[in-house]
Amino acid sequence: MTDKHELQILLTYWDVVLASSLILLVLVISWRLRLRLTSTLLMAAVRTIIQLSFIGLILAWIFAREQWYEVLIILTIMTLIASSAAKNRVKWGYKGLLVDTFIAVSASAILVTGLAIGMILQVQPWYTPQFIIPILGLILGNSLTAISLTSNQLINDIHEQHARIEMRLTLSATPFEAVHDSIRAAIINGMTPTLNSMLVVGIVSLPGMMTGQILAGADPTQAVRYQIVTMFLICVSSTLGCTLSALLIYRRFFNREQQLILPN
Repeated sequence: MTDKHELQILLTYWDVVLASSLILLVLVISWRLRLRLTSTLLMAAVRTIIQLSFIGLILAWIFAREQWYEVLIILTIMTLIASSAAKNRVKWGYKGLLVDTFIAVSASAILVTGLAIGMILQVQPWYTPQFIIPILGLILGNSLTAISLTSNQLINDIHEQHARIEMRLTLSATPFEAVHDSIRAAIINGMTPTLNSMLVVGIVSLPGMMTGQILAGADPTQAVRYQIVTMFLICVSSTLGCTLSALLIYRRFFNREQQLILPN
């Protein structure tokens, strides 16, 4: 008799097809309510299948080889894509936004991932792909959302409240003091999704990482510990990313004479 703690359900391609068919329900809802999301939903579904299948093949190959330079290439590509995705979500762009976003995303994600691999999990060697790639992916996925929310709100606020900022400057405020309220509000906005997740995790929702481990037959207590670690890593990375992004962005709106400018 199979031990219940060793129970593992292996998914077949037919199972994936059945799950994919559920998208038809979403398409029907979109059609009936005239949401005009049919093409977007179909594109999203197709891209989900293609992208995950493709990355699955790549990861299987990398996991089998465990070459540090191949892992480093994958990590770099992931960081570049995350930076580009965060930048593209900002309404008011400017020349250099991609650079600022890349610095914020990469610095926060690499620092936190390095601490997780080197100090918490103590993985040897550090480039073991089954650890470093999923951890960086989790952190990047959440950080890019937080950073894009922060960037978008801060840039919008500076554009919309430039008169108030200029008035503060005329009253001898420094550039940072003039935009401090906007910076604070933008960072809070970027951190809100992460904080909301932390407030309800384990009560309202079971995160994907924990659910995946349990479904794969892992010990629930170990799954919980991994989830706690990842939640804190995500929180720290998001905070660092939002703060760094805000500090880099606000400097773009002031010249050497500490005058407000609106870059484009």
